[in-house]
Amino acid sequence: MVAPGKRRPGHSRRAQYGTFYGFLLALAGLGIGAVLLVTTLGDGGAFTGARVAATDAAAPVGKLNAEGRSKTQGFFAVVSGYFKRGSYVSGLEREVAEARVKLSEQAALKDENQRLKALLSLTEQDTKPVTIARLIGSTSTSTRRFAILGAGSRQGVMKGMSVRSPLGLVGRVLEVGTSSARILLITDSESTVPVRRAEDGVQGYAIGRGDGTLQIKLAVTGINPFKKGDAIVTSGSGGLFRPGEAIGVVVALTPDGAIAMPLSDPGMTEFVTVEPAYVQVPEPATPAPAGAR
Repeated sequence: MVAPGKRRPGHSRRAQYGTFYGFLLALAGLGIGAVLLVTTLGDGGAFTGARVAATDAAAPVGKLNAEGRSKTQGFFAVVSGYFKRGSYVSGLEREVAEARVKLSEQAALKDENQRLKALLSLTEQDTKPVTIARLIGSTSTSTRRFAILGAGSRQGVMKGMSVRSPLGLVGRVLEVGTSSARILLITDSESTVPVRRAEDGVQGYAIGRGDGTLQIKLAVTGINPFKKGDAIVTSGSGGLFRPGEAIGVVVALTPDGAIAMPLSDPGMTEFVTVEPAYVQVPEPATPAPAGAR
């Protein structure tokens, strides 16, 4: 008896029939293919109806595939556009930020140029300033109004000299150190400045109120001539401040004068000029020794 592992395929009729039928199907398929090929070569439109029917049958599936492909492409396009747009918008935001910085720098330079031009116009006046210095501090919240000047006796600053900014009078030097000085602001309650109305020269006094404003009192009592918006300047009386220096603008009226807002704010002022007294008071002559001729 032959071992099971070495049996030939022909020992089973079922296997033989399967092989035979496979050959027959292959030959039938080959024959059908040959007939179809010959028919197609002879008449190209012979199977048009079949092709159309097959196309119609597959059309719904094709539509579904096309819609899925379109949606997929649209999704990836949206994602790609998001990343591209995000980087583009980020670049624009960075450029806008840089432009704002440059604009701020240009505004700062413009403001600095205006201040320097204003200081230059001050130095071009008839009165030659003693020095141009920086305000390094001020008492903006105290009842007493002082400022600290970054210049002292070493720069020629002396007690009683007037201090002014490009906008107008700031105050006068009260105390002098070697490299700094203390300024009594015109808004201090102990400050009194002879003034006049710029329009017609009505005389008065500007007295500090200690709150950042000035009390303008008339030199001669009577009908109050002031009105809101009047410009107040120094009159030059007393010889300390030269005439015509801007002081402030009237913002309210009182029975005997007005309330004015000073034009020069020490808190917003960076550089000031220190000027000598308008009228230099000569020192008293020293008496000659007895017997001298």
